[in-house]
Amino acid sequence: MGFQALFIGGIKSGKSKNAEAYTLKFAKQKPLYLATTEFFDDEMHERVQKHKDQRADKFETLEEALNLDNALQKQNKTVLVECVSMWINNMLYHNKTLEEMMTQLENISKQENDVIFVINDVSNSVISENQLVRKFVDINGIISQYIAEHSKEVFHVTAGISVKIK
Repeated sequence: MGFQALFIGGIKSGKSKNAEAYTLKFAKQKPLYLATTEFFDDEMHERVQKHKDQRADKFETLEEALNLDNALQKQNKTVLVECVSMWINNMLYHNKTLEEMMTQLENISKQENDVIFVINDVSNSVISENQLVRKFVDINGIISQYIAEHSKEVFHVTAGISVKIK
């Protein structure tokens, strides 16, 4: 039990679809889809709706934008956390620190749930001139390393194809 898998890839790489299929195959009962997105505009609503349509009724859904560890503490089933990068975005928007984020991940690692994570790989570009973007990219990288280190399996997803790297 604990961190089962991490799916990392670019935006629209197919990581969510692959993580959902993996979760359904892995779970012994109907898994929980822990959705982290906060809604800031209509386009984000459309993206979320596509994800809802994609998973249909195969998952139970819980929306939690900030307190992942508390939300997971109440569960006794396999959980797909989608998406860690959006959670990081939310945490930064609400002036939370890297230390607060790491504390939550450490708390999750001590829980009994099998957890599958999805995160964006945002580190394959030039260093931004924007300080907030640099902070987000750095934190996203630190957190992806932590989750990968504590996961039994890690998959990199490109063009809809998952390649197991751990």
